[in-house]
Amino acid sequence: MPTVKPTSEKPRLIPLVSDTETQPTAEMRIAIANADVGDEQRGEDPTVNRLQARVAELLGKEAALWFPGGTMCNFVAVKVHTRPADGVIADWMSHVIRAESAGVALSSGVLVEPIVTQRGVFTVDQAQEALNRLSTVAPPYGPPPKLLCVEQTHNFAGGAIWSLQELAAVSEFSKRNGLATHMDGARLLNACVASGVSAASYASHVDSVWIDFTKGLGAPIGAVMAGSREFIAEARRYKHVFAGAMRQAGIAAAGCLHALDHHVDRLAEDHSNARRLANGLSEVEGIKVLTAVPETNMVYFDPAGLGLSHDAFLSELEHRGVRMGKVRGAIRAVTHLDVSSADIEHATQAIRDIAANPGQRQTGQGARQGY
Repeated sequence: MPTVKPTSEKPRLIPLVSDTETQPTAEMRIAIANADVGDEQRGEDPTVNRLQARVAELLGKEAALWFPGGTMCNFVAVKVHTRPADGVIADWMSHVIRAESAGVALSSGVLVEPIVTQRGVFTVDQAQEALNRLSTVAPPYGPPPKLLCVEQTHNFAGGAIWSLQELAAVSEFSKRNGLATHMDGARLLNACVASGVSAASYASHVDSVWIDFTKGLGAPIGAVMAGSREFIAEARRYKHVFAGAMRQAGIAAAGCLHALDHHVDRLAEDHSNARRLANGLSEVEGIKVLTAVPETNMVYFDPAGLGLSHDAFLSELEHRGVRMGKVRGAIRAVTHLDVSSADIEHATQAIRDIAANPGQRQTGQGARQGY
């Protein structure tokens, strides 16, 4: 009988493109393998039901609903809170505008009025200006504003955190003006760990909120959105409309439950590693660190001072065993549970080497064979 020769493993690249690169741990895989399952669409999957109850309690909401992913949470939330041709207010670089393929335009038919900010957090005055822009002309010419969206933490603003005071202020503004408030809380637990504010405290100021399990929490699939019972009942309907209903989803929900038990407090390690990376890069001539003091787990920087294009820089970096990505005209590095402190040291040294010899690749197969 012919034998199959094992293929050689590719050298490991330190994965700093995104915290979505996380792999399920061995312990999480065991939890997934042993999950009790049922029909999620019919509400009969016991592991999904436990996760939904757990997240509702965590966020201080009446009910919660499992989703395959976070973008669908945003689609469904906007759909429930609005009608076609309504107005929505959001930060100009929010995920719902910049990273969801214009999905809310297709699925909800809404007009999103952007607020230009420096760090993804807008003030009441800025929200009022956006509301004024939507209401420049009398009905029926302008879209009726119905929803205000916030993002916690803010991805394209370098993992910036809405403080409880900032969030409370814009939430009160929404209430005064008859708007619902929705939180894209993909990295909400990063904000909680960094600030010491509970998830329920943040969530108390919004009508709907979701958390993602496939980023820093390290699960392979899943997000859960919470709100009032009435909101979740309507959200369940639209989840089915958007083909989000699943069958034995407990195999994925088990990974999410494991993450809540084991991967929340450790987010502080990711934040520490991001600060270490930013500190190290700030000492490299030719590197401009745009998030000098990262609030959570993201570091944005510009290597233009090295005389290399972003693509050339990333190619040189990958040759040295480190992978990062381009976002908003900068290089972004995102720390997570698959990035160790030793990885941060290696990444920093790799960039020092590039700065010392820009455009000159190392000989051989890179700085760390098989790393």
